[in-house]
Amino acid sequence: MADAEVVVVGTGELPLIVELYNEMFRPPHDLDFFQRRLRGRYNSLLLIANIGGRPVGFSTGFELKPSVFFGWLTGVLPDYRRQGIAMQLQTAQSAWASEHEYGFIRMECHNHHRPILHMAIAMDFNIVGFRWDAERSDNLIVFEKHLSAET
Repeated sequence: MADAEVVVVGTGELPLIVELYNEMFRPPHDLDFFQRRLRGRYNSLLLIANIGGRPVGFSTGFELKPSVFFGWLTGVLPDYRRQGIAMQLQTAQSAWASEHEYGFIRMECHNHHRPILHMAIAMDFNIVGFRWDAERSDNLIVFEKHLSAET
């Protein structure tokens, strides 16, 4: 397992997150896409995972409602996957949400992203629903975890 340094960053690091995202996922998105999604959101959280000083992953999230923090996008560069970095990002996000007094953390995952599905289950998330993603014409599985289990 890799020992990533996971750091909280500000919105000034959004261009780096955009660059990482576009190395990992398709279709690519520009900075404006991320800025629009985060605009007006309360308690936005941006995390970067570094290995040897190199950014290799990121995680983003924001308050969905006063008791629920939503893990929006998370990704790890292909050469660094299957080393536990996504789990370290998720653990850091959950700890941050718990410290900020959220009772639950929620995330969504496409059905075909099996490694993320396995990670969510391994981290004691529960499946609480399904949602149709019209942009990708695919189902999303909605996961949620009670954060008091973290303490």
